[in-house]
Amino acid sequence: MIGALANPSAALAQDDSEWSLQPRGRLQIDAGWVDASPAVEAAADAVTPGGLDADVEARRAYLGVDGKMPGNLGFRIEGEFAGAIEGTTVTWTDLYLYWDAAKNLRVTLGNHKPFWGLEEMTSDLFPSFAERAALNTAFGHERRTGLSATYSTGDVLVQGGAFFDDIDSVLGGNDRGHSFDGRVVYAPKLGAGRLHLGASTHLRSFDDPASLRYSVRPFIHNADTKFINTGAITGATGEASYGLEAAYVQGPFHVAAETRWQHVNRTAALVEPTFFGGYVEAGYFLTKGDTRPYKGGVFERVKPAKPLGKGGIGAVQVNLRYDYLDLVDGPITGGRQNGYEVSLVWTPTARTRFIANYGRMEYDQAAIAAAGDRSYGVDAFGVRAQFDF
Repeated sequence: MIGALANPSAALAQDDSEWSLQPRGRLQIDAGWVDASPAVEAAADAVTPGGLDADVEARRAYLGVDGKMPGNLGFRIEGEFAGAIEGTTVTWTDLYLYWDAAKNLRVTLGNHKPFWGLEEMTSDLFPSFAERAALNTAFGHERRTGLSATYSTGDVLVQGGAFFDDIDSVLGGNDRGHSFDGRVVYAPKLGAGRLHLGASTHLRSFDDPASLRYSVRPFIHNADTKFINTGAITGATGEASYGLEAAYVQGPFHVAAETRWQHVNRTAALVEPTFFGGYVEAGYFLTKGDTRPYKGGVFERVKPAKPLGKGGIGAVQVNLRYDYLDLVDGPITGGRQNGYEVSLVWTPTARTRFIANYGRMEYDQAAIAAAGDRSYGVDAFGVRAQFDF
């Protein structure tokens, strides 16, 4: 203290050295189309004209900055500009302040991810397929504004927090309620690999009875038609979600699986449905020395053993996934999906990626009837090019 008073410029220099700013961003360009029978296409066009047509879109276009400050504080400010490219609006993604209170404890305040399962918590820069499994898109997983803490010790990770709605809804005065979210992960070494076991919960209450809707696109985001769709579930007072997750990584091989139950609380005399989703996937790197990194309860960035331009072609990975979603319970018939999916992922360098994927979606009790038939299938194709910094 005396030294700082005697030499204030030295103290200021020390404070300045604890400040840092790091620009960040990503761009993902997708192309895709859905192939269906003439009867299904006609029924889909009647609901969403052109919803199955081939399309190219800016899937994500993030720009932002990471910062660090004295006192073990830091922040992230990041916006989503894909909407502006497509002619709509700019929205916030991450907008938060964090404090590293101890070596293994971080407290975060602002707009960030509540603690869903493995695939949702893994960055959208590093998935096995262009889109996450149906359960992660149907059940409204999104960033929300709140206060949370993450603690890790050894092979155990504990995360929990209290949240309102997303930052745009909060700032716009459209916040509908609050939630409590938590996740626990146990990730020990097993043989020559790493095992991941986890569980999560989401308990949400609405200030006033609200209307909920759960739906999912046919495998690719380019398609606007939703064959799986509950329609409006009125009189909702809250929702309760419970998930289980497991994964194993060893060398070039990985396997992962998740399940989630989504229950809707409603006002008296209304049926309270429970929906279910799950997936299992397996992947393998065809290029020698490559693996899918895992750390801190999520999959991390693939760094090719031999990047393009440095003696190799980068990392090449093939993946298979079975993707199930059941939005049928009692009088609510949103449909059931059995998805059979394959992807080829080429990672030429650590910050560039190309994905080609195909999915066969089989529907039962679909929300859209094709000539009176609600059981049919469609084929979805999609490709992605991305880079980040």
